[in-house]
Amino acid sequence: MRFSKDFDRAAAVAYAHRWAYGRNPAYYDYEELGGDCTNFTSQCIYAGSGVMNFTPTFGWYYINANHKAPAWTGVVYLYNFLTRSGLSLGPVGVPSAMEDLLPGDVVQLSFTGERFQHSPIVVAVGRPALPENILVAAHSYDADYRPLATYDYQDVRFVHITGVVRP
Repeated sequence: MRFSKDFDRAAAVAYAHRWAYGRNPAYYDYEELGGDCTNFTSQCIYAGSGVMNFTPTFGWYYINANHKAPAWTGVVYLYNFLTRSGLSLGPVGVPSAMEDLLPGDVVQLSFTGERFQHSPIVVAVGRPALPENILVAAHSYDADYRPLATYDYQDVRFVHITGVVRP
């Protein structure tokens, strides 16, 4: 395995724009089963990385609606997978500040302040890096180029994708 910095942010963002208001038929739509936001963000990240991690339970993969890793569709699990400390296949990220965000990075929102519940993907970053200048795409609350400032959230965290571990 080797770590590379070749996460294709343009491909991740292009995918986000293509499917922000639609559903790719290659993936199940989890809208009626708790939400489709992290599934959508995982699809975008996959479009930019091209690598899944098929490790049972703790990996990050999608085969079909019933055969996927918790990290593919779960907000907290995606965060844990991206920010893992061990060297394993797939995209890698680090917790970051808002000013370090780039298109293709991940935002996670807590609407209640108790747990994180929503995972939009960053599609554009204006300067200065303020919530009104961070634009995201998302499912569950389908959006594209939506300013982060328009969400009513109690807590927010950011993951900057630093690269991809490849076979």
